Amino acid sequence: MDIGSKANGVDALRGDGHGHVHAGPPRRSPGKLAAVLALTATFALVELIGGLVSNSLTLLAEAGHMSTDVAALVLALVGARIAQRREGAARHFGNLRWEVLAAMMNGIALFVIGAGITVEAIDRFRFPLQVNSTLFGAVAVIGLVVNLTSLRILHGHHEHDLNARGAYLHVLGDVLGSAGAIVGAVIIHYTGWSRVDPIISVLVCVLILRSAWRLVRQSGMILLDRVPSGLEPVELERRMMAVRGVVRVHDLHVWTVASGLVAMSAHAVVPDLAAHPDVLRRLEHEMEHVGIGHVTIQLESRDECESELCGDEESLAAEAQSHASP
Repeated sequence: MDIGSKANGVDALRGDGHGHVHAGPPRRSPGKLAAVLALTATFALVELIGGLVSNSLTLLAEAGHMSTDVAALVLALVGARIAQRREGAARHFGNLRWEVLAAMMNGIALFVIGAGITVEAIDRFRFPLQVNSTLFGAVAVIGLVVNLTSLRILHGHHEHDLNARGAYLHVLGDVLGSAGAIVGAVIIHYTGWSRVDPIISVLVCVLILRSAWRLVRQSGMILLDRVPSGLEPVELERRMMAVRGVVRVHDLHVWTVASGLVAMSAHAVVPDLAAHPDVLRRLEHEMEHVGIGHVTIQLESRDECESELCGDEESLAAEAQSHASP
C-alpha cells in the first residue's frame, strides 16, 4: 500500500515495513569525455613525431602518457555510458561500479607509465642525446594549449564524478608535462645542457604517481564498501534513535556505490505499528539531511535478534512509550 510520495521525486514510501529513498548520482557527461578524447588522440601522434625528430625524452614520455590517456578515456567513456543504463532495471544497478573500476584502472595505468618513464630517464641521464630545442619547445607549447583546453572542458565536472576525476588527473599530468617540457626546451636552447630533459621527466613522474595513488586509494575504498569519509555509523545510529518511536537500531551499514551516490541500510525496531509510516518518513529525512542518497530501512515491531539486549514485545512497547514521552 502506497502511503505517500515525496515532492523531490524520490520513490514512494511503502507500508510493508521497508522504506527506500533513491537519489541518483550526478549526471555524467560522456560528451565532455569524448571531446577530450579527440583532442588527446590527435596530439598524442603529434608529440610522438616531435619526440622522435627532436630526440626529446620528455616529448616521447608525454606521447606515451597521452596514448595511455586515449585508452583510459575510452575506458572512462564506456564506463560512463554503461553506468547510465541502470534506469528501470534492478539487475543493472551494479553497472554504477563500472566507473569505479575504470577509475582504478586509470590509476594503475598512471603507475605503470610513471615507472617506465623513470627507468628511461635514468638511462638518458647516463647517456644524454642531442636534443633539437626549437622543435622540442614548439611542440611543448602547442601541447600546453591542447591540454589546458582539455582541462577546461573537464573542470568542475571532475569534482563530483570519480570517473571524470581519473580523466582529469591524466590531463593534469599532461599539463604539467607540457609546462616542464617548455622549461626544458628553454634551458637546452640557452645552455645546451640536455640532461635537463630526463630530469624534468622524473619530476613530472613524481607528480603523476602522487595523483595515481590518490585515485587508486579512493576507488579501492569504494570497491571495498568502506564507510565514506565524513560519515560515522555511530552518529547515524544516534540520529535514528533520536526519532520518536524508535527503540533500537541494528544491522546498520553505509557505503559508497559510486561517486556521488552514498547508500545505507538498517533495521529499526518500532513497536507501534500505527506509527510506522511517520517514523519511516522521519528516518529517511534524517539520512537525507547528512547526504545519503539511497536509503533502505526495515521497520520491525519487535526485536528478533538473540543478543541479551533484546527484550520481549511488552518491554519494547513500554520502552517506546517512555521514549515518546516529552
